[in-house]
Amino acid sequence: MRLVLRLAGHELRLLTSLVRWVLRRPRRVPGQVFGYARGQGAVMSGFAFVCVIETFTMSVLLRGWPAVHAVVLVLDVYTVVVVVGLHAASVVRPHVLEADALRVRYAAHVDLRIPLAAVGSVRRELRTGRERTPGELDVAVGHQTSVTLELAEPVTHVTFLGRRREVRVVRLHADEPGLLAAALTQARNAPSPLPDPLP
Repeated sequence: MRLVLRLAGHELRLLTSLVRWVLRRPRRVPGQVFGYARGQGAVMSGFAFVCVIETFTMSVLLRGWPAVHAVVLVLDVYTVVVVVGLHAASVVRPHVLEADALRVRYAAHVDLRIPLAAVGSVRRELRTGRERTPGELDVAVGHQTSVTLELAEPVTHVTFLGRRREVRVVRLHADEPGLLAAALTQARNAPSPLPDPLP
């Protein structure tokens, strides 16, 4: 039941992101935003185009079997919606640098909040296609990450299917990795605000 709810929530976030993307109304979030979808736009568009061609082809081939045609048509249209929704979610759900944390996100299925106090070091580092290592999380776009965070203390990442795992290294992609690394470094080094004086 929990898995069904997680899948339903994921689909709802995709559809909501698609609507926001079409209406050009990204959710307002407190903090600096850093996009990561620029490099995948052409690939996702190509994938969606192939799905549309497949939908048309199957419609022609299955005209003699109305029931099968209807089922395949629904599945094909749903696939196109999911592909476009994934890109839309990547656009309207960017990484967010908040006052006390960095939210690392990818589309509708990754949203990891890393407290600034847990960040040990941050560096701009381009890495492509690598094996997964225990304790590390790669939030890649196009099999590529461009910023590496080494954590002073582990944070808990909840996977798409609900499994919890502790991570000490997080690699992510950003369209402007230098700006993200610099902003995160500055936020980590900023002095803590003084407490309000007692009345």
